[in-house]
Amino acid sequence: MNTQDILNIALELAGLESLPEDSGINVHKDDVKHILTGIDMEGPELLLAKELGADCVVSHHPYAGTSVTDFHKVMERQIRRMVHFGVPINKAQKALKKRMAQVDLSHHTVNFDRAQSIAGLLGMGYMNIHMPADVISESVVQAHLDYRVGNNKRATLGDVLGALNELSEYKASVSKPVIRVGGESDYAGKIAVLMAGGTGGGADVYRAYFEAGVGTIICMHIPEDVKKAVEEQNVGNVIVAGHMASDSIGMNRIIREWRKNGLKVTPCCGILGNVQENDV
Repeated sequence: MNTQDILNIALELAGLESLPEDSGINVHKDDVKHILTGIDMEGPELLLAKELGADCVVSHHPYAGTSVTDFHKVMERQIRRMVHFGVPINKAQKALKKRMAQVDLSHHTVNFDRAQSIAGLLGMGYMNIHMPADVISESVVQAHLDYRVGNNKRATLGDVLGALNELSEYKASVSKPVIRVGGESDYAGKIAVLMAGGTGGGADVYRAYFEAGVGTIICMHIPEDVKKAVEEQNVGNVIVAGHMASDSIGMNRIIREWRKNGLKVTPCCGILGNVQENDV
């Protein structure tokens, strides 16, 4: 199996028909038998892979090539998510535009050749799968919350926290899901899980969701300025599920699929609630 085969498995599992700009192969490798994978995989992890006898390193977060420089482009996926929850498409586009520009600007300072050049010198396959794992995480968490609390019109944020903590990745995390805007006894209302689309869309995007009837947003993380803006809006709630644990939900399911296809996979560096080596 080569790196393209490995990538295709992740894309298919996520239901993606084309390669997102934030994912891809940086150093191609044929005849891969052993993958070292984690949330953040750069130079030290590439050296560790060599020491462990792995053929390929797969990072969740992008650190190389166009996966970094074109990262902001995947944020357009958030428009479809916003429309799904009732935000008019023109409003969704305008709400997201400012944040996309900020992300584009920030990535021009990144050394996008650092990790991939190390991989090349080591003869190590190197790639990342950001969007595929995030899409899976978003889908799994949304389906779980819809099932556990979606039919309870009087479900509280405390109920939502309880449901989140039923998932093994959140159980394994030292950074548990937490309410950042709202209180445990506050009603959740309609829940929108936002975990795929590059990074958070910012305060304007959150306001658009709340104005469309969403009561609670579940996200991986939230910066202080966005938290403060949502509090000042005094309309919706925000629960931060946790970054590493949420990323792990998608990564663990991809790992399981790789193993079904005969690959040895060693998870590390932030992947929580790991599936066991013989768990396929």
